[in-house]
Amino acid sequence: MTVPEINYIAVVLATVSSMIVGSIWYTPKVFGNYWMKLTGITPSGNARDAVRPIIVTVIVSFITAWVLAGAAAISFHFYGGSFLVNALLTAAILWAGFTAARFVTHDQFDTRPWRLTVLNSAHELVTVLVMALIIGVWPPAGL
Repeated sequence: MTVPEINYIAVVLATVSSMIVGSIWYTPKVFGNYWMKLTGITPSGNARDAVRPIIVTVIVSFITAWVLAGAAAISFHFYGGSFLVNALLTAAILWAGFTAARFVTHDQFDTRPWRLTVLNSAHELVTVLVMALIIGVWPPAGL
């Protein structure tokens, strides 16, 4: 069994990028107030309430970046061409087939507003495309 080549520095940078994208996306001046209105969430004002969600986000963002890097390497070996293009296309395809499709399904059963589904799905698309851009411009050694 061959394990795909992964540049772990790019994976860590992609993980950090997801935190930056989320911090910008959900800031009150961008989509934060809109998100809070759609979810019915009112901030507690206590910064400690954000510690657990941030830790979970870092962990799952690392997993997402790692999987994306591996999938991009597999795509590159299969299709050839540009590693960057493969990373971006792989991210978009995985987002559409897994992330967006699952958001739609779960949000329908959870009876969440469609605007929330669009907002969160769009955030995930931007997040994985930025991750893919980072992973794509720093391919593993030897590719």
